[in-house]
Amino acid sequence: MPTNKPQGGIASTYKSLDTEERFDIYFNRPIGYLWALFFKALHVHPNVVTIASILLGAAAGYFFLSADWKQNLIGVILLVWANHYDSADGQLARMTGQKTLWGRILDGFAGDVWFFSIYFFICLRLTPTWGIWIWLMAALSGFIFHSKQCALADYYRNIHLYFLKGKEGSELDNSRQQRSLFRNAPWKGHIWFKLFHFFYGNYTHSQERMTPKFQRFFALVQQRYGTQIPQTLRDEFRAGSLPLMKWANILTFNTRAIVLFVVVLTGVPWVYFVFELTVMNLLFFYMRSKHEALCARLTNQLEAKA
Repeated sequence: MPTNKPQGGIASTYKSLDTEERFDIYFNRPIGYLWALFFKALHVHPNVVTIASILLGAAAGYFFLSADWKQNLIGVILLVWANHYDSADGQLARMTGQKTLWGRILDGFAGDVWFFSIYFFICLRLTPTWGIWIWLMAALSGFIFHSKQCALADYYRNIHLYFLKGKEGSELDNSRQQRSLFRNAPWKGHIWFKLFHFFYGNYTHSQERMTPKFQRFFALVQQRYGTQIPQTLRDEFRAGSLPLMKWANILTFNTRAIVLFVVVLTGVPWVYFVFELTVMNLLFFYMRSKHEALCARLTNQLEAKA
């Protein structure tokens, strides 16, 4: 089974070249790798690096409160630094084998904290001019659309990794499993475990609701083949999914961060929310329609063979 993952050095810390963004390969990952080597030498746990990234990203938001571009530039530097730590924690975990439940919790939490802080301080900055409307725009773009965009992009990348590398190379989960883990664990001594699976179960359920045709396709694949998916089907799915990975990457961090930096440094931070509501949503619906069409086509092929 092809992994599309070069062995050794920095390349060994990638999940897959299929799902890596070029900007990450040439900028974020090399810097993150150097940080990972540094933290490895100091025997720092990946979760500590993640906590540091959360603090840096949250602090970045504060420096977007001012209209002074020098203050804003500090915020940009802090957010870039936070993102390098966010890259380093995963690379460090893969280098050392220190993957934990807490690591997954913290890693998913990090980006939410960053952007909550950024949205909050930008809204404070613009309230004298915009009043309540800037808060409503931020809530609409952030809590409704931003969260859906990132959740679907993350889901599609893990689906791609599943068909590329198998279950062991992906973090593709389902809500039924998460809810079962939540129900079966006792509260005593397992409160954080239960809370994680409760919220993560809701997160995976939201991903499943956005992808009905994939759910039908994947259920049919599991029914027919279990985890032993024929290589021809893996290759065909990868061929259809690979072009969508660039859109999935755009919907995560780098593109939105670049746009954020430009609009904040040029004194028009409200444009970021407009960008979220228009350009990012168009990409979201385009990516979703293409992926669902791919799954519908492959489902029809499998049913025809029966």
